[in-house]
Amino acid sequence: MQAQKLPVSDRAHHSTEPDAGISEWLASDAQLAVAELDITVLDSLAPLEAVWRALDRDNLNSLHQGYDWCMAWTKAFGRQLSIVWGRIGGETAFILPLEITSFHGFRTARFIGADHSNINTGLFSTRFIELADNLEPQKLAMSLRRALAGRTDLLLLQNVPLEWRGRRNPLALLPMVQNQNHAYQLPLLDKMESTLQQVNAKGRRKRFRAQLRRFEALGGFDYISSGTPDEQHQLLDRFFEQKRERLKALGLPDVFADPETKAFLHGAIDIRDRDGRMVGLEMHAIRLKGEHAGRIAALAGLSRKGDHIICQFTAFDESAAPETSPGEFLFWQMVAAQHGKGVRLFDFGLGDQRYKRSWAPVKTEHHDVVLPLSLRGSVGALMHRAITRGKGFIKSQQKLYVVAQRLRRVIGV
Repeated sequence: MQAQKLPVSDRAHHSTEPDAGISEWLASDAQLAVAELDITVLDSLAPLEAVWRALDRDNLNSLHQGYDWCMAWTKAFGRQLSIVWGRIGGETAFILPLEITSFHGFRTARFIGADHSNINTGLFSTRFIELADNLEPQKLAMSLRRALAGRTDLLLLQNVPLEWRGRRNPLALLPMVQNQNHAYQLPLLDKMESTLQQVNAKGRRKRFRAQLRRFEALGGFDYISSGTPDEQHQLLDRFFEQKRERLKALGLPDVFADPETKAFLHGAIDIRDRDGRMVGLEMHAIRLKGEHAGRIAALAGLSRKGDHIICQFTAFDESAAPETSPGEFLFWQMVAAQHGKGVRLFDFGLGDQRYKRSWAPVKTEHHDVVLPLSLRGSVGALMHRAITRGKGFIKSQQKLYVVAQRLRRVIGV
């Protein structure tokens, strides 16, 4: 896949090369910032709601660290929290929303909802981002170690892009290992036709026309992209059923099976803005007409932050509409529907799958922050690095990866 640059959000920070005097000033200001950096760890979200929501307004801070998203997860799971609040001169520099879990047998601080996050950036102020390139990595790591001492053995922040849409992430200062998974994105241009030129437009249009004829032969379809809250919750419940059936057929574990995850995603549907529009999770679907009227052939959950759409999950049922590839057909409908709505990037999320590579000309590498906070944590850090590098190696070797996938289906893990 040919590397491409991601489109930069309108809110992205732009800079020019500073002259020597400005560079010296920035360096001295950064050193002062390190000395003044004050980190507090809180056990709940509520005390920081106002400053948290202020950082939320920066569209390059991930929606997965947004206040409402984290609150929905916290209400569902009720895990111990460690909200890391960094300040410089009394002003908020960053918020790292963490929860304490057992990971590979080690007491670990991870981003809230890490198991169901497609991109994690943390929440950083513009000023701190400007200073970050001049910060000494060891001092930032030491500050975090002191703040989290006694609470956990390991700080593990997964799925962090070192650079996101032209902006360097300050977490890149910390010890890292490259994650075995990549994310796949499709830049949206002015019109659907222009967007398709990035991904073999002729072949994709031909497949779409063939799919459309097959759906029409079955009696037609409805593309659902909104609806009442009750309708949205019903579609989510149908997604859980389809996903369970699909994963069972493949011999794979159902990562959506536990009641806490279901409660969280239902809570994400209820996240709304001041105008009552859903901004946390919105269900999209292909619903059949004709003989199979009302049957759902494909489902997906989308989230939006600024001009960035993330596909959080998908499921499909080909039994009622054979040879239509309902999942791919739904992606066409979703991508086409975003044109003219201020969306510049459609994100297919983490994981290397054929349909993602066929749709997405941009591949983004993710990394994991691995910072041991105790002697026991050092063992956990070594284990995580070894496991991650091992998975990365297997995925880079196609024959090994195929064998690993087959083995996973056999043993069900």
